[in-house]
This record gives sequence, C-alpha cells and structure tokens, in this order.
Amino acid sequence: MKRNQSGITLIGFILLLAVVGVFAYMGMKLVPMYTEFYSVKRSLADLAKEPGASQMDSGKVRTLLFRRFEMSYVESVKPTNVKIVRNDEGIQVAVAYEVRRPLIANLDVVGRFNTVQQMRSNGSD
Repeated sequence: MKRNQSGITLIGFILLLAVVGVFAYMGMKLVPMYTEFYSVKRSLADLAKEPGASQMDSGKVRTLLFRRFEMSYVESVKPTNVKIVRNDEGIQVAVAYEVRRPLIANLDVVGRFNTVQQMRSNGSD
C-alpha cells in the first residue's frame, strides 16, 4: 500500500513567507499614512462642529486646526497645505498634502491626500 504525501515543501513555505512578509512590510508603511489622513478628516469635522466656527477669521481657524493636528499627532500637514476660503455658505477649509515614505532601497511609497470641510453658517455639516 503506497501512500502519497501531500502538503507544502520547505522551499514553497519559504517563498510563501517571503510574499507574506513583503505585503506585511508594505502594510506597515501604508497604514500610518491612512490613519494620519483620517485624523486630519476627524480634526476638520470636529472643528466644523465648534460653536461659531463659520464666523471665525481665517487665522483663528488655522490656529484651532493646527492645535487639533498636534493633539492627533498629525505631522505631515504643513501650514502651506491648508487653504481657508470664505464663501456664501461660511468657511471652506481644504487640506491637500503628500506623504512620501521609503519602501525598499530606492523605491518610495507616495500618498496624495485631499479633503475639504465646509463650515456652514447655520451650523449644519
């Protein structure tokens, strides 16, 4: 009675670990970029809920926004990445920035993020 063995070989297992390791390494580079972006979005949404946010001047909005960024450990957004425009509906705050992280050797991961928050005069979102 001949029995055939089935399963993965040692070389196959090492190759599988290498592929899983590369994807895990890429995830460790990408996940912090996206969590920082969601912190930026949350900071903008929280600022829009602030009482009287649509009546503030742009300097006050910028100061409050960067305080929230400091509390949320947002380090990639610089003052030049924030545009504050007053319009008919209130104040529109746009944040557009780029994050570049080294991946392997001379390869980089680049993330471009853009979000806009409208702070309406009537207090709605």
